[in-house]
Order: sequence, then structure tokens, then C-alpha cells
Amino acid sequence: MPLELATLSPLFAEFPFEWNYIRSIIRVSLYVSLVAVTLSTLFSLPVALLVGFKEFRGKALLTSIINTGMGFPSVVVGLVVLFAVSNQGPLGSFDLVFTPEAMIMSQFVLATPVITGVSLAAVSSVEQNVRDAAYAMGGTRFDVALVTIKEARYGIATALLAGFGRAISEVGSVLIVGGNIAGADGESYTRTLTTAIQLEARQGRFETAMILGAILVVLVLLVNAIVVRLGSGNGGHR
Repeated sequence: MPLELATLSPLFAEFPFEWNYIRSIIRVSLYVSLVAVTLSTLFSLPVALLVGFKEFRGKALLTSIINTGMGFPSVVVGLVVLFAVSNQGPLGSFDLVFTPEAMIMSQFVLATPVITGVSLAAVSSVEQNVRDAAYAMGGTRFDVALVTIKEARYGIATALLAGFGRAISEVGSVLIVGGNIAGADGESYTRTLTTAIQLEARQGRFETAMILGAILVVLVLLVNAIVVRLGSGNGGHR
């Protein structure tokens, strides 16, 4: 082994274990966050379109609730989800305590107000004459919705990025409902990048914590680049 490698951190002396550990954490983090954000998007976009298109009693209150939900304390969400999936809760029969599915539920709750709120702002910014033109050309409500989404795609892309950032950077709720569990061989079951960083730093394993932190930043930047690219459409022309 070259002298330079021999003087590096002891982390590399255990690299097979560390690589398995890090790889499994990345897999769990991406699985939980991407599934949660995908489900949240499927729920949030129709809600944003409905609220943005319709005028109804209580619309201002509903919009205020959505905006308030953006800053909802994550630990409270974790406690509520933990109660829901516990033996005494309404979902107790599904045995979801300390599982990735429970973590998806908590991240869904956290990401949904963010994606809905930002998407609603983007949809509301689309001029009424755009929708009127779509109707005048014989478009159905679904066609008008597609036109609106196309016009608001930059704002919707921002909503997805904000929701993903809220989900993948979460610590409190996923720690409560997931338990931060990893096997003796380093295989992660419910340990994510953020909860692993917290644990490794607390145990003084700063090299591993720094690697996990760098990986988290790279993943966020990569997802941001992909979503921005998709949201740009055909060369950015509206």
C-alpha cells in the first residue's frame, strides 16, 4: 500500500464494511424520500389545480392551512404517525412501526403542504386568458389542467425541489417512526443519511459523517439538476 494511502483515515481500513453501510443508507434514503415525494405530488397537484381554479367558501382558510403546514414541526408529525401505526392506533394491524413505510408516511405529511403551497402559487400565477383560450379551443377540464401545468411548470418544478429537500433532509420525524435501525453487518433497515450523520457525529466517527454529508449534498444537487432540466421543457421556451 502506498505511504499516502497508509496515512489516510482508518475509515479505509474498514472500507468493505463502510461501503456496504453507506450504500444501504443511500438506498433507504432515496427509496423513502422519492416514494414520499412521488405520492405527495400525485396528491398535491390535483389539490393545487382544484383550489387554484375554483372559487368556494373557505378557500382563503384552506390556503392559509396549506401555507401553515409548510412549517409544521417535524417531531409532531413523527409523533402523530407513530401513534397512527402503533398497536393502539388505527393502522396498528398493519405492523408498520419502525419500517420504511412509516417513514414514507411521515415524509409524505411533511412534503405535501410544501408541494401543494408552492404549486398553488404557480398555478394561480397563470393568467386567466390562457385557460379561457384553452376552453375556447374546445378543451376539456383535463386539457385545461394540462395547459396550466405546462405554463406553471417552472413553479411546479420548484415545488418538487422544495418537497424533496424537506423530505430527504428530515431527521426528527423519521427518527421517531423509523428508529434509525441498522444490522450488525452495517445493512440499513430504517437508517437514512440524516439520521446516520447525527449518529456518526455523536459517536465521534466524523470521517463517516463527513462522507455521508457530502453524499447527501451531491444527491440533492443531482435531483435538483434533473428536475430543473425536466421543468425547462424544450430549451426553456414557453
